[in-house]
Amino acid sequence: MTPDFVTYISRETLITVLYIASPILGTTLLVGLAVGIFQAVTSIHEMTLTFIPKMAAVGIILLILTPWFLEVLIQFTQEVMYQIPFMSP
Repeated sequence: MTPDFVTYISRETLITVLYIASPILGTTLLVGLAVGIFQAVTSIHEMTLTFIPKMAAVGIILLILTPWFLEVLIQFTQEVMYQIPFMSP
């Protein structure tokens, strides 16, 4: 296994992780910002008010984007499997 191959696999792994984590983290950020603004405007400081909408949004995003997540992971896994014969012993 050459250093170039390790660098390639590491880079592809990080890119795949970013593709999958970005929609979830972005949604959580937007929902958290909206709830924070709502709490600042109404002076309601309830902890469950921040937690439950974020969890609901993440659940909805996971349900909607699961096919896309699986497609990205399958493509990544196939690419890694195709690269196995090119690894030097």
